[in-house]
Amino acid sequence: MLAVFLFGVLVACVSAEGGADVVLSCALVEEGVGMGGMGGGALFTRTPATLVLRDVAVPPDQLDETLTPFVPPSVPDTDAVLLEAKVSSPEIPGGDLLLHADCNEQEVVCEISRYFPYGSQTTSEPAHFIAALHIEGGGFSVTLVLQTLVAENNQSSGKPLMQEKLGLPLSPSGSLLTEVVFLVFSSARFASAPPREDVVLNCGFRQQEMSIAQEVGVEWRLQHRGSGQRVFGMKAGLAGERDTSEVLHAERGGSSMDAALLVGEGNASLTLTKLKVSDEGTYICTVSLGRMRAQQIIQLDVAKPPHVSLSEQKLVFQAELPKILSCNCKNYYPLDVEIEWLSLSPTETEPRVLPQQGSLTSHRQNSDGTFSLSSHLSLTPSTFPPDTTVMCRVAHPALSAPISVSLVVEKPQSPSYWMFLGFLIVTVLFFYQVMS
Repeated sequence: MLAVFLFGVLVACVSAEGGADVVLSCALVEEGVGMGGMGGGALFTRTPATLVLRDVAVPPDQLDETLTPFVPPSVPDTDAVLLEAKVSSPEIPGGDLLLHADCNEQEVVCEISRYFPYGSQTTSEPAHFIAALHIEGGGFSVTLVLQTLVAENNQSSGKPLMQEKLGLPLSPSGSLLTEVVFLVFSSARFASAPPREDVVLNCGFRQQEMSIAQEVGVEWRLQHRGSGQRVFGMKAGLAGERDTSEVLHAERGGSSMDAALLVGEGNASLTLTKLKVSDEGTYICTVSLGRMRAQQIIQLDVAKPPHVSLSEQKLVFQAELPKILSCNCKNYYPLDVEIEWLSLSPTETEPRVLPQQGSLTSHRQNSDGTFSLSSHLSLTPSTFPPDTTVMCRVAHPALSAPISVSLVVEKPQSPSYWMFLGFLIVTVLFFYQVMS
């Protein structure tokens, strides 16, 4: 894997510092001008960009000595948007996952935009950018706050190379030099748990100088079906022995954060106990530290697979009378569930889907928000002879694969059997009366 990253292909190289340089294809996202006369407001433009993460910490056994550090283009291109970012301090927790994304056929999505820290007033301050990275499929995600570094000027004219679009000075090689000063990350962008259980939504942060005495604030919000609400908020000091942590609000009962982990490890994870269906939605973890603020988004799905059972444990036809068999699906969430009936006769090798599926009841909602549903199938002896297996197969989003319940049609007992059984019962009752 040599370091060239173009159009969604991630490449990593060994850096001179012993870490790895990760080169990402990104999009520079900027606010544009609305379409005049058409009622449009601000639009967003996307310009191809490249982000080089320098010295990403990786385990030693994952480094290949045959790889070389990233080498910028030999001829500077002032039109290209090329950012180099030092990430050795603070390190990106789980940053080595970026190295394996390409080999695992996963795409790393990268968007860069300008960022203005709280209280920015003068143009003499370093420029800042936000770089949002995540691995498709719900894995690792990180938001980096990048701060520009002073670029060396080697132009004989005395004027430094300037990036045409951004109007910022470039290094002699044509890259915009930056360093990571703050980051917010999540090891899992998706979480799922059944009702009444507990779940932890992962979120954490790192800053360039953890020894600086600052106050960190964390707010968790929930967005669901077009509406938003606060869930939990906390602030705490990052230095000093005195505990300065304070819960600002806890609108959702049973929500909590660990103040010691927040201060000591930068762990801003949220715990939700006794989940309800109403807890489902998109959670936004916002971490504020000094002038910096960044977010992570975690999707929480409340999911519970159905409990599936048949109304009968065995099936025996009497004469030619039909029988009704019910397949009961109970206490599942979300609503989507599929039920189908199959049969397997003694002469068949594979079960077949019955052309006439059973009738469905309406969904019944339980007190905990889960649902129940039943399917009723009419069976006759002529179409379901003895030793035929009847199956109910159920598919649901909370199941990794459909589940089936089944029974085998048994042979009917002969009339002589029933006569003998009746005679035996009458005889036993007679002797019982005599003896008593």
